[in-house]
Amino acid sequence: MDFSYHEELLEIKRIVRDFAENEIRPHVMEWDEGQTFPRDVLRKLGGLGFMGVLIPSEYGGAGLGYTEYVTIVEELSRVDGSIGISVAAHSSLCTGHIFNCGTEEQRQRFVVPLAKGEKLGAWSLTEPEAGSDAAGTQTSAELDGDCWILNGQKTFTTHGTYGDICVAMAVTDRSAGHHGISAFILEKGMPGFSSGKKENKLGLRASDTSTVVFEDCRVPKENLLGEPGDGFIDALKVLDGGRISIAALAIGMAQGAYEAALHYSKQRKQFGQAISEFQAIQFKLADMATEIDAGRLLMHRAAWMKDQGMQTTAQSSMAKLFAGELAVRVANECVQIHGGYGYTKEYPAEKFYRDVKLCTIGEGTSEIQRLVIAREILK
Repeated sequence: MDFSYHEELLEIKRIVRDFAENEIRPHVMEWDEGQTFPRDVLRKLGGLGFMGVLIPSEYGGAGLGYTEYVTIVEELSRVDGSIGISVAAHSSLCTGHIFNCGTEEQRQRFVVPLAKGEKLGAWSLTEPEAGSDAAGTQTSAELDGDCWILNGQKTFTTHGTYGDICVAMAVTDRSAGHHGISAFILEKGMPGFSSGKKENKLGLRASDTSTVVFEDCRVPKENLLGEPGDGFIDALKVLDGGRISIAALAIGMAQGAYEAALHYSKQRKQFGQAISEFQAIQFKLADMATEIDAGRLLMHRAAWMKDQGMQTTAQSSMAKLFAGELAVRVANECVQIHGGYGYTKEYPAEKFYRDVKLCTIGEGTSEIQRLVIAREILK
């Protein structure tokens, strides 16, 4: 069992960290305050090969594995989770779904520009009345000649406003339940396909999250993704990888919060000494560091298993559940260590505190993860 980072992974980690420090950190609060979506940053990441990490080189990707992928998402999220979640949603959800379930023609047409970062991907599953109960999808698709006609709306779509290519789930056979849901590939500019309300969020405010709307949207038959009726089943498989992404997002933000707390504790003086000298602060820092390491190990186990082609349903949910909840605890302690300053925007503590909560909600709440894990261990 090898716990070391090989040289190539260390080099990737260094490149991403340098990029995050130079291209992202100077703008973090500006983007957060203005809810500014930094599209140019994602283009630059595409130029480095980081928008198609998991895609083979013949389709424009970097041809790397999940171990490298989670390292990249973690390092970006350590500085700004908004960038981390954008890379994750683009890569493991939209691009990954098309690559793993699409035809060769769909791979050439859609995956190549997505993997190169030339186009931005979105993935739409959740609806106003179908959140954790994703099988309760109401958006419909009816075949009309050589097109499917989609009607309905999706909510909480990352890149719903700015995405160029969107994978969306719709009901094609109402009588078949979750076996009657199919997946479709839509392109920006298609008549009847539009973005709606942009969400005004608690955190991750530089990541675009909005509603997408389908009004008699005509989608060519060749844009059906996977087999008819397999959309929901395929989406669950996509989420196995996506939940590893959220674990990486959580670990990255937790690491950033921990480092901010550690730095502050060494600088802040009370009663004539740095507060890091007090046992109460030391115990907080020790617990934070230990939990982050434990979560990182769960994340890397799931990533390694994914790279071996193994099923990771339970392991992905375990990593996501534990990492998401530990990130909330770490961010809370980061604010506490900062004291009154942790409640101000002068220090990064409050932003980490706001950002991490998404990790216990997105891509399946903590409660859903427990259901998934229980189902797997009771099989």
